[in-house]
Amino acid sequence: MPKISEMKNYPYYVWLASVFGLGFLPSGMPGTVSSAAACVVSVFVDVPLWAIVLVTLVGVYVTDKSEKFFNMKDPSFLNIDEVPGMWLSIFLLPKSFIIPGFFLFRLIDILKPFPVCTMERLPGGWGIMADDVVGGLMANVLLQSYNAYFHHAGWIEELITWITK
Repeated sequence: MPKISEMKNYPYYVWLASVFGLGFLPSGMPGTVSSAAACVVSVFVDVPLWAIVLVTLVGVYVTDKSEKFFNMKDPSFLNIDEVPGMWLSIFLLPKSFIIPGFFLFRLIDILKPFPVCTMERLPGGWGIMADDVVGGLMANVLLQSYNAYFHHAGWIEELITWITK
């Protein structure tokens, strides 16, 4: 695996694809580290949907180029995919859902249930990004369902209310 000390020798897109070098840290858990970094951002900023889409599209581009640069298929140090996945898992939820969202998103990302596992088969950067985006959406629907059932809040609750009127 490349080292963070070698970052200065890599093109800008590797820097972005590794979440500013977090993927090169010797933690052995680059996905968890970058998901945690996305959580920290979420504590201070309500991440808008346009930012999630932008990071996803930039991620497709930079991971595709980085895969080719290293001649490796979906290396673990290319971890920008965790950022929009994490942000999607807590999108339109109260801040109190950040920690449960983190754990649920990581669980889905590790287990890769259907349809997450099928997204990895997409080519290049699309496959790298799509599985985490779908995982984030799955986590969000589960957390929104919990929020609707126990707290009568969130977009699922609003949808149910709208349908039953």
